[in-house]
Amino acid sequence: MKFIDYYQITNDEIIPGRITGNQPESTHVLREMAEKISSAYFMLKLKPGNVSMKKEEVFHWVDFMKRNNASLSYADYFEINATSKTLIPTIDYHEGCIRDDFNFGPLVLIKYTLLKKYLANAPETYKFAGWYDFRLFLSREGTIMKYPEQVGIHDETDFRLSGEKQFDYVDPRNRERQIEMEKAATLHLEKIGARLYPPFKTVDVSEGDFNTEATVIVPVLNRDKTIADAILSVLKQKTTFPFNLIVVNNHSTDRTTEIINQSNDIRVIHHIPERNDLGIGGCWNEGIKHPACGRFAIQLDSDDLYSDQNTLQKIVDKFYEEKCAMIIGSYQMVNFDLNPIPPGLIDHREWTNNNGPNNALRINGLGAPRAFYTPIIREIGFPNVSYGEDYAVALAISRTFKIGRIYEPLYLCRRWHDNTDASLGIEKINAHNEYKDLLRKKEIQTRIKLIRSVL
Repeated sequence: MKFIDYYQITNDEIIPGRITGNQPESTHVLREMAEKISSAYFMLKLKPGNVSMKKEEVFHWVDFMKRNNASLSYADYFEINATSKTLIPTIDYHEGCIRDDFNFGPLVLIKYTLLKKYLANAPETYKFAGWYDFRLFLSREGTIMKYPEQVGIHDETDFRLSGEKQFDYVDPRNRERQIEMEKAATLHLEKIGARLYPPFKTVDVSEGDFNTEATVIVPVLNRDKTIADAILSVLKQKTTFPFNLIVVNNHSTDRTTEIINQSNDIRVIHHIPERNDLGIGGCWNEGIKHPACGRFAIQLDSDDLYSDQNTLQKIVDKFYEEKCAMIIGSYQMVNFDLNPIPPGLIDHREWTNNNGPNNALRINGLGAPRAFYTPIIREIGFPNVSYGEDYAVALAISRTFKIGRIYEPLYLCRRWHDNTDASLGIEKINAHNEYKDLLRKKEIQTRIKLIRSVL
């Protein structure tokens, strides 16, 4: 039996309470809680594991809520395990923070009248997305504010590395939960005037003159352990059209440069940028703007491989079949030795042609390999960063154009200790989340303006 803890805050007491049930994030739990609460403010415990707090800290926190008339407040907190106590900073909340895994910490403080208002008008009854839908409501009804002091000591129970946690949202075992989260996010976008509706624009991908049909672009920096495999994976492709490979070597200092030069194939273009300040996105810009770039620019990371010899053919056929500006495939998670590892196939079946562009604002990625109709991606361009650059362009494309999906595995995604996101500290995790949240904020604001302009 699962449960959710809450705490009523009176003038001089913190009164604990508990709701038991198999679905702690359900609308039912919120309704049961509302029947038991009589205080103006209450705290909700969001994380499993014990939490301890000082009474005076909580009362100061309530005063902060009252002064600022906030709808919800959260705070930095301390995390303890068997050997250490660590301050965990949270990040600021704004309209772009609509992903369902925003870290509020173990405790949030909420104005009770808003819980009653939410339940009086809740459009759905959720098993999994009750809390998520409620906090989106709170963001519309008032201000979600970070408290400028630490509150609480949390006994952490999930010690997985960041590289393991990041795929929870595409784990097939969580499919029912994800469907509900998508419904809640879409309703929120509709209420704030940012929901997109089909049809999405198709393109004539046969337009324009290109010397080659497809170009694989591989940005690389110090990957002498994997770059040869990646190059061979491209050169082994069997197609009915000409293709080439642009390896954008971002000034590697190991044996990567030597290995690229050993490829001895005229289809391999070894490009070293003049600039020394490029991230992965900047390297992509070098690739798509290169005179040898073909009609379609197709992604391959320097760690990874195509799953068979037909990947490029399947992608290009899909472009012509669906007249898309972008194609996204599916990938199999493997270890360094290419043996399958959990969660297995990542196919992002949460995407639908009707609602994919809306749900894209809730999740942290859209899948791989990614491929682009070159004239459109040249016009949009990549931000010069090394995290989230692919997400940024996918959001921009999905705002207007149709995106095609291939749900069979086209790609082997290697997970090993040298992955840039294998084991991140809290500062780097926060920086990544802040960047994607800002992308979402900008995209939401752009979509609102776009929708208003056609009304």
